[in-house]
Amino acid sequence: MSEYRLVQVDAFANRPFTGNPAAVVPLEEWLADATMQAIAEENNLSETAFTVPTTGDADYELRWFTPTTEVALCGHATLASGHVLIEGEQVRFRTRKAGILIVGRDGDGYTLDLPVTLVAEATGEALKPFVSHDGSALVDLLTQDAASRETCRVFLSYQGAEATAIVLFEDEEAVRRCAPDMKRLGEIELMVIVTAPGSDGHDVVSRVFVPAWGVDEDPVTGSAHGALVPFWCDRLGRDRFTAFQASRRGGALTCRRDGDRAILGGQCVTVIEGTLSL
Repeated sequence: MSEYRLVQVDAFANRPFTGNPAAVVPLEEWLADATMQAIAEENNLSETAFTVPTTGDADYELRWFTPTTEVALCGHATLASGHVLIEGEQVRFRTRKAGILIVGRDGDGYTLDLPVTLVAEATGEALKPFVSHDGSALVDLLTQDAASRETCRVFLSYQGAEATAIVLFEDEEAVRRCAPDMKRLGEIELMVIVTAPGSDGHDVVSRVFVPAWGVDEDPVTGSAHGALVPFWCDRLGRDRFTAFQASRRGGALTCRRDGDRAILGGQCVTVIEGTLSL
């Protein structure tokens, strides 16, 4: 039997049981893909991160698994991995599809440097591929509120590590009222972000649904803000804003655009540390 360190971290959180939980499993060499997938299924968190030390332009290689699949990019589990592994002022991670990601110290929290995802508005024919098996349109699967469906706008990614849709609603209450049909939404291979102008000290509010990748509603999603940063910076006319992801657990982020990078800020809390025996 082999033993491995396992740390569970609440990311984008300043106290336990808020933000987004991620498991971090530091390794000396990669386990079989099937084994890492089984560990992620056992953990049953939105992501389990695995790291292996490396040399050159990064300190570690990094991979992420949901309970059902390996994903191309995960922000909160990268922040959690930085929280576990950082020794100096920053730690650099080499990833397979998202390039180099950097976690740096920032007071009592951290910054996460990741690539932006760019979107363009989609209507008519452009939306036809994004329907469930019974032909239901993406927006119809998100909300039963007819007024919200009529006035929202849909944007689809054309650059970035993950296929992404941003659905822009007119107000925060429309975002909070969303009650997706997760089974049928899970038939559409997208990360779906619903968003609107925020309130109570936050410029932007959002929620994120990824049932196609094994996560119905993600509590706080770093990779989603890689898309929201350029999206909202353009609309707000400035290079930074504050954001709140309005899941049941909830989480706050600071967001800044730096060229083709999104710089997110947040804190982390270690809640569990133990040994994984295989």
